[in-house]
Amino acid sequence: MIKSLRGRLFISLTAIVLLTGLVGGVFAHRWAFDEAIETQDSVLIQIAGLVQGGGLTGTQDLHGVDKDSEVWLMELGKTPQGTQEERQLWRLQDGMRDATRKGKPVRVVLRTRSDGSRFAVAQSTGVRDEIAGDMAFRTVLPIAALIPCLMLVIAFVIARSLRPMVRLAGDLDARRADDMTALPLHDLPSELNPFVSSINGLLRRVHDMMEQQRRFIADAAHELRTPLTALSLQAENLDQVELPPAARERLAALRQGMRRSKHLLEQLLALARHDATPSDRAQSEVVELDRIARGVIADLLRDAISRGVDLGFARAEPVPVRGEPVMLTAMIRNLIDNALRFAPEGGRIDVAIYQDGATGVLQIEDTGPGVSADEIDRIFEPFFRGQRPEGEGAGLGLAIVKRIVDRLGGSIEAVNMTEAGRTGLRVVVKLPAATV
Repeated sequence: MIKSLRGRLFISLTAIVLLTGLVGGVFAHRWAFDEAIETQDSVLIQIAGLVQGGGLTGTQDLHGVDKDSEVWLMELGKTPQGTQEERQLWRLQDGMRDATRKGKPVRVVLRTRSDGSRFAVAQSTGVRDEIAGDMAFRTVLPIAALIPCLMLVIAFVIARSLRPMVRLAGDLDARRADDMTALPLHDLPSELNPFVSSINGLLRRVHDMMEQQRRFIADAAHELRTPLTALSLQAENLDQVELPPAARERLAALRQGMRRSKHLLEQLLALARHDATPSDRAQSEVVELDRIARGVIADLLRDAISRGVDLGFARAEPVPVRGEPVMLTAMIRNLIDNALRFAPEGGRIDVAIYQDGATGVLQIEDTGPGVSADEIDRIFEPFFRGQRPEGEGAGLGLAIVKRIVDRLGGSIEAVNMTEAGRTGLRVVVKLPAATV
């Protein structure tokens, strides 16, 4: 069974055209054939009238009528005479008759003159049928030639009629995952309005559900910050108390867990704030990507030095982009934080910012162990930390970066460096450069 609506329409309409053309062609062929036979009968009657009026006499072949029509004038006399076939013709009454001549069927017109002599104008039945069949074929030929043209027209009309559906599907495919705006109903066939209205209703319900989830995450993260802050203060106060080594170790583990929980809550709040921010790039201000990166590196430089990591620029060029400075700062900070987490002591992190045509490029390379081949495609998924989780990360930093890049209309790619004598991860972010 054909699942394509276009295929069903084309096959159904083509079958109707072929069936109609076949039936019409049969009737047209039969009608044209009968008309051709009647025309030839009229010619024989006209020739007989000419002979009866004295215009033609004597037995002869009348090639002047048509070179291939094989019409003969046969003088039969006043009494039966000549061959058996001629004597049988003489006995027939005047008018249009079927007879034989030299053993072949013919169509004849018999007439009697005023002096009693008789004559016959005959034509071969086979020639008559051949001429009539040729005329009938020429009548049907335009119909046969029209059918392929109609099939092409049908295909064009179906494709043009279904173009709004194809355009609508293309618009949906080109949308971002978080774009829940309603589909337009103008310039659409009325048959599509119920379908598009149903999709818009579904988009509204999905948008409401997503908003509910965002509010829940933001509210839950905000409510958990207060008890965690209190616990952190109490843990800080315990530093002033004399504790045995075992208790001190447990206190250190507790403080590390609280720091990790606090970091997770901050990331969840950042994710909720990012998702709640309107994404209209055209209305965003133009900022210098390199200037934001310099500020982030200045803030993280002390942390990098304490870890023994060489953090700096390998290339820094002015690159104007459109976006919220807070979002761009969070993007760059999370990328460098991730690199610091995996860069070993004595390693280095190189940041490069430059413009390539209409694209601004942010590239961050570290000298860490890189990411395994089966995990590198998943590092931008929320809460994914891989088989070698490091530090207090919650697995949300790169997910937030991916959402920010998508909202800014850019792309992000992470690859393991394979240069000789060097390992690590290279993250390349490409954003549309702003025109100033």
